[in-house]
Amino acid sequence: MIITCPNCNKQFKIDNSLIPDEGRDLQCGSCNHTWFYNIQEKNNEVLELKQEIISEDIETKAENKEDKIEEEQQPEEIIKNEINIKKKEENSEKQKNTTTLKKTENKGSKFFSYLVVFIISFVALIILLDTLKTPLINVFPGLEIILFNLFETLQDIKLFIIDLI
Repeated sequence: MIITCPNCNKQFKIDNSLIPDEGRDLQCGSCNHTWFYNIQEKNNEVLELKQEIISEDIETKAENKEDKIEEEQQPEEIIKNEINIKKKEENSEKQKNTTTLKKTENKGSKFFSYLVVFIISFVALIILLDTLKTPLINVFPGLEIILFNLFETLQDIKLFIIDLI
């Protein structure tokens, strides 16, 4: 037997022997909704074909029902079309807003990324110069004064930042 969850309309195939005649509580495995399910007895009466039914009556009734269904569907279709148009307009407005936000965020994030890369590169260069200071001075004797001034300037910047904090 196939049972449908009343909450999320998920269908499950369940063995008939698992549900007693008086019914039982079931829980949906998808949404965890719990409800009481009772097997409804189907009408076991035998339907008899009556000779008095005329096929024309059946056809006219079917045509009348189709006309009514078409009349009911027309307003529904108009409403659905209006809703779809509104959703499309809202989506286009959201896309415009998100593209402008992305552009502004992109500019700010690019600047911040470049700044971080510059700072890390500068620190790596200072560490490299400090590590290779002696071999560089041996090869380039005039570099000693420049490196000394660079390290003194960095010390001054460090003290300045500490004073700010």
